[in-house]
Amino acid sequence: MRIVKPEIQILSGISYGEMLEKLERIGRVCYKSEGNIKEGSAEKFLKNIIARGHESVIEHESISVKVICDRGVSHEIVRHRIASYSQESTRYCNYASEKFGREINCVDPAGAFGWNEGDMSDQRKAALWREAMVSAERTYFALLEAGARPEEARSVLPNSLKTEIVITMNLREWRHFFRLRCSRRAHPQMAEVAWMLLRTFAERWPIFFEDLLSYLETI
Repeated sequence: MRIVKPEIQILSGISYGEMLEKLERIGRVCYKSEGNIKEGSAEKFLKNIIARGHESVIEHESISVKVICDRGVSHEIVRHRIASYSQESTRYCNYASEKFGREINCVDPAGAFGWNEGDMSDQRKAALWREAMVSAERTYFALLEAGARPEEARSVLPNSLKTEIVITMNLREWRHFFRLRCSRRAHPQMAEVAWMLLRTFAERWPIFFEDLLSYLETI
């Protein structure tokens, strides 16, 4: 059994500049102000319409990412309906095969929950979690050896099992996603992934996410 950390990978290929130009052209159709398009006008225009709540315009562009997280977090992610998902399947993936290193990968919960290696209570939590993961792996492999198919054996795999999920959402839905999943009320492991995404998005596509980052960091 191998312990891994959550990760994100941006898959979208369109450049930030192309995204701005495309959305300005689309947005100005609403006001018939195409004649006002000039060098540097896109950022100001899009910033203004987002501030006014005219977010339907940014539905015309999307971002795709690959997220490595545990199965529990992925179950929360797919609750967002205006999106497309492609996820690693435990029906077809046989973790006892050479391709997977003959082991299962489990996502470490310690960082999200703030477990302190120097705290005896947190040490106990970590030890019990690891014991449960090793036991689940052992039972999974035993089922496969007994002739079970991966889709049968997966019933004993833990919630902490690592999964890879590709997510595509339009920009407006990503903003909605961050408002919910970066909240203090969000599950800590879900928030851990959401904040990784939001900080990356705000750096790459500031007009669309910088305001959310600033706001959510203060509440």
